[in-house]
Amino acid sequence: MKKKVRIKKGFFALLLLFIIIGLGMWYYIYNQSSKLENKVEKKVKEPVVEKKKVENYQAKIFMVGDALIHWGVYNDAKQSDGSYDFKPMLEAIKPISSKYDIAYYNQETILGGASLGYSSYPLFNSPQEVGDAFIDAGFNMVSLATNHTMDKREQGVLNSVEYWKSKPNVVTSGQWSSEEDREASITRIYEVNNIKYAFISYTIWNNGLPTPTGKSYLNNEYSDEKAASDIQKIRDKVDFVIVAMHWGTEYSFKVDYKQEEIANYLSGLGVDLIIGAHPHVIQTVESINNGKTFVVYSLGNFISDQNDVDNFTGLAFEVTLNKKKDIDDSITNTVINPRAQLVYTTTTSRGGVNHDFKVVPYPQLNDSLLRNYVQLYDKYKAIVNERYPELTWGLSGEENVIQDGNN
Repeated sequence: MKKKVRIKKGFFALLLLFIIIGLGMWYYIYNQSSKLENKVEKKVKEPVVEKKKVENYQAKIFMVGDALIHWGVYNDAKQSDGSYDFKPMLEAIKPISSKYDIAYYNQETILGGASLGYSSYPLFNSPQEVGDAFIDAGFNMVSLATNHTMDKREQGVLNSVEYWKSKPNVVTSGQWSSEEDREASITRIYEVNNIKYAFISYTIWNNGLPTPTGKSYLNNEYSDEKAASDIQKIRDKVDFVIVAMHWGTEYSFKVDYKQEEIANYLSGLGVDLIIGAHPHVIQTVESINNGKTFVVYSLGNFISDQNDVDNFTGLAFEVTLNKKKDIDDSITNTVINPRAQLVYTTTTSRGGVNHDFKVVPYPQLNDSLLRNYVQLYDKYKAIVNERYPELTWGLSGEENVIQDGNN
């Protein structure tokens, strides 16, 4: 009997062991399954965080030189009803200039309006329809500080300012009707394609016609101190500072020491792009201070009835403002992709009454419009390339560049 009892006890002990092992395995499997479900559920519920990417924002600038409106030019634009129409003169440029985010030109002569009487050299006053034609062609940034700003004294400037104020989509600088207006303009922030920029225009020349005492706002004459004060107010608030400079030696293809001095000074203040005017002929371009600043020393004349082929040839230029935002949110701003083309003011007769002025890109010329234009193209190209030989010729999207010369 004792043997049977021992067997029964052993059986129940073994059964109990199996039950305990079974329960332990079930608990382990159940626990692991629950953890896996929790992980899956947690993974589903957690938001997906995308990695930051480098962002690039760009704005393309097109720029041309002086609108120097001699009597021959505005008489050619005069209509039978006494109004003026300069738009046909720009019809070959409009398909190019209208494609850019920013299109710049220098309004050399004052747009003082009909009430002051139109006039030519040496004291200019031009029809305000000149501005209408440039705006129609897509130009939306205008430099107004020149050596001819005071040709019609204070009233000429006030008339010009009033005209440009009526064009709200055009950025101007260099002439104002009050110190308050000047201050507001200098510190104004403009924006295109998520790029913030400021624009200031200065002249170092006044043709012996200084602004009246206490009214220096009428024509923005340059000084190092004024530039430092102006740029300090806006530099940290924008991505790019653009300065138009009326400087240099008239009719000289060579950059003078004063241009170089001012360019380096402005670069030290943080100016990114300098656009030059006044020589009435083209000059070289240059990247200075390890690429900190790009300088276009002189775009030459865009439209005029001045002297010879050197004055009828101007530089059309393009750069891209590039704003790079890195994954750590740091910002790098650079002026990139400079490109160039030449333009020429054609006319059927210099000094006559039926001029038929038109501005035409060099690739659209032929020998009947400009004799030896291929050789001239090479001459002017060499001038522009002097300090920047790697420059690309042909504007963005422009299929035709002159290939017959030493390109």
